[in-house]
Amino acid sequence: MNTKTITDRVERKAAKRASRKKAAPKAKRASGVARGSMKKKVTKLVQGQRKR
Repeated sequence: MNTKTITDRVERKAAKRASRKKAAPKAKRASGVARGSMKKKVTKLVQGQRKR
């Protein structure tokens, strides 16, 4: 929702809450999908001399 035109903070919050209530509920995250800290970390390449 674009609330750039609304300058009053309280009014903007009310508009956002109303639109959030109207929106369809988000689907649950599928099982087996890692999130945040559970994701596999990318190993850093060793810096230095090139292999080729």
